[in-house]
Amino acid sequence: MPDTLIRSEPRHTERAVGGTTVVELRGEIDILTALPLGARLDDLTAAVHPDLVLDLRAVSFIDCAGLRLLCRAYNRVMERHGRLRLVTDSARFLRVLSGAGLDGVFQRYDRLPEDLAAMPARCPSAAGRPTSP
Repeated sequence: MPDTLIRSEPRHTERAVGGTTVVELRGEIDILTALPLGARLDDLTAAVHPDLVLDLRAVSFIDCAGLRLLCRAYNRVMERHGRLRLVTDSARFLRVLSGAGLDGVFQRYDRLPEDLAAMPARCPSAAGRPTSP
């Protein structure tokens, strides 16, 4: 009998708060789940000046395909002079970002404030910009 792998499929919810789209992600973001999620993030980052907040607090696992997805969204947002902010309080995720050389690239917050305008904007330097497509 073959082993059956039970996977947590990523689910997400979206909501608009003013001109900001908040995407709350849950589950695993890996090579099997990144493609459909990437298609949705491409849609959300297609406009001029996209303003996107990715809430990753309920993400249980992320691999290099998930990191590539985040870098792609970041690059698309920067090309369109928008903003991308990550919300996570996971020390494990922060270690993954650091190990990949991505710490300091993304605007990151520990929690999602009720007032998104309270999340200050900063312009990341081009030197810290991810290069993954």
